[in-house]
Amino acid sequence: MRILYDSKQPQFKTPFGTLTPGQVCTLHIHIPTSVLTTKVTCVFNHEDGSWAQNAVLAFQMKKGAYDVFEGQFSIPCPGLFFYYFVIDTQSGSFRLFKQGDDTNMEAGDLWQLSCIPADFTTPDWAKGATIYQVFPDRFYASGRADVTGKLKPYTIHKNWYDEVDWKPTPDGQVLNNDFFGGTLRGVMEKLDYLESLHVQTIYFNPIFQAYSNHRYDTGDYRAIDPLLGTEADFRALCTAAHQRGMRVILDGVFNHTGSNSRYFNAEGYYPEPGAAQSQNSEYYNWYSFHPWPSDYDAWWGVKTLPAVNEAQPAYRDFIFGDQDSVVRHWLRCGADGWRLDVADELPGDFIEGIRSAIDAEKPGAYLLGEVWEDGSNKIAYSQRRRYLLGRQVHGLMNYPFRTALLNWLAGGDAAVFRDSMETIRENYPPFALYGAMNFLGTHDTARILTLLGAEGTPKTKAERAAYHLSPTELARGLAKLRLAGMLLYSFPGSPTLFYGDEAGVQGFEDPLNRGAFPWGSEDAALTDFFRTLGQLRRTRESLRSGALRYLLARGGALAIERERGGERTVTALNAGDAPADLTLAWDAPTAQDAMTGQRFLVIDGKAHLTLPPLNGVILI
Repeated sequence: MRILYDSKQPQFKTPFGTLTPGQVCTLHIHIPTSVLTTKVTCVFNHEDGSWAQNAVLAFQMKKGAYDVFEGQFSIPCPGLFFYYFVIDTQSGSFRLFKQGDDTNMEAGDLWQLSCIPADFTTPDWAKGATIYQVFPDRFYASGRADVTGKLKPYTIHKNWYDEVDWKPTPDGQVLNNDFFGGTLRGVMEKLDYLESLHVQTIYFNPIFQAYSNHRYDTGDYRAIDPLLGTEADFRALCTAAHQRGMRVILDGVFNHTGSNSRYFNAEGYYPEPGAAQSQNSEYYNWYSFHPWPSDYDAWWGVKTLPAVNEAQPAYRDFIFGDQDSVVRHWLRCGADGWRLDVADELPGDFIEGIRSAIDAEKPGAYLLGEVWEDGSNKIAYSQRRRYLLGRQVHGLMNYPFRTALLNWLAGGDAAVFRDSMETIRENYPPFALYGAMNFLGTHDTARILTLLGAEGTPKTKAERAAYHLSPTELARGLAKLRLAGMLLYSFPGSPTLFYGDEAGVQGFEDPLNRGAFPWGSEDAALTDFFRTLGQLRRTRESLRSGALRYLLARGGALAIERERGGERTVTALNAGDAPADLTLAWDAPTAQDAMTGQRFLVIDGKAHLTLPPLNGVILI
């Protein structure tokens, strides 16, 4: 018999998940009577050791072969805390850690518990809103923008359907300097299309002047890239989006600039001297040289991306401190929030400064962080990060969701998906969970259809560039993509589409995943499928903000329930190779699949259904 304690279950810990200062939390632990327990103590420690508390759990009752001990505690201040149990017995004492085994109860991790400010929340518009990620150069071209002032060299494809330039130079670099001519005006002309997908938030990859087509090598934070348009175009786009109830989020690339930037100016493109040209440049102290000018800190050693010293007061003022700082300026132009690129590599107080500027300039604007792991407890560069403790971001990109989903679709156990997602749900404040960016793919990942359909990954870049799914692979990939889409739109958080995923775009790693949107040759059935999902998400409050409950998670079968105000939605999916039988409690005469209209008969309050392999339903 094992000691029973599961922090995710209400019979052991209430309330679920995070706490606020002073909020009372109740613990129960069930210990076999044979242990002869005399005392149970729960030991809490702040992550930095600045605060500790012991909570004694008193004997409450016997429950079968178990003694049940109960205790209450509260935490006085926000922070990240960890705890374990000390169990005293008639013959001695031992510590109980999470996932301890029968032979060594101290083998395992500590339990985690976050305490967040009571008044910290997420803008209502961002909770559960459907997001569409636009890679600006490849979405839609409306005419040809003025190339005056465009950083050179570059090429512009004459054919929208050309293959992207992926071949490296003789020294191994992929220059990313080929452009297809997508514009901000083009995005504005496609707002009807985005509205048909029920998009509520448009997230742009960088739009500022830069050398590359991905524009993560910022050349001028205060200028729209001339190939995309002008500041007036951006203002007009934001106005048009707002008239449709949509919001706009920009990509903030503040850890590094481009080497061909106004600030570094390695190639002398700009008239005024940059840090690489003169130690008297006003930007010289933004960078760390050793020695100047040939060697300097760069993002992951990429010399075209010189790293900025975010501790420099002048740089901080430029980005967020001044009244017309970069962050404030573009919010005034119409943006509704920022996504922080490589948030792990930004100092915590730098992120706090951005958040303060956003709150002061545009209350209700949103700040999102790029983090690839569980952001509640991450350690980066030997520092525990505090993204979700109230003063930094509102939410994070949910890469753990994508990782767990792909593992399940690849043949993994749905129970593993459930357990990993329940850990996130327990560790994240509710506002951050419901505002998390959930996605199937981004500009940094291979296309989801390719990942789900391809039988393997070709060895060479040339083979990957030429690869197209066979009919068999395509059918399998589409079936799995539909399952992934149904789960994406049914899960807490903000479902996010990477441009073209809904149209059937294929491609391996970048830049192969960044082809032009296939206007005129989209997979119409797939697009309609995502339209239906978007409509469900927007019209059913249970999908947007409802409580989550797992009804089944075993092998390839996964069923979740979302409920809000009496409205109930059940998503049941089968990613396995064999049919899956499900029986669900149902309080209506029939259960209808919102995706197909199919109805299932309910007998004696039970809906019985058999899901074929790679199939699913969303029951309403």
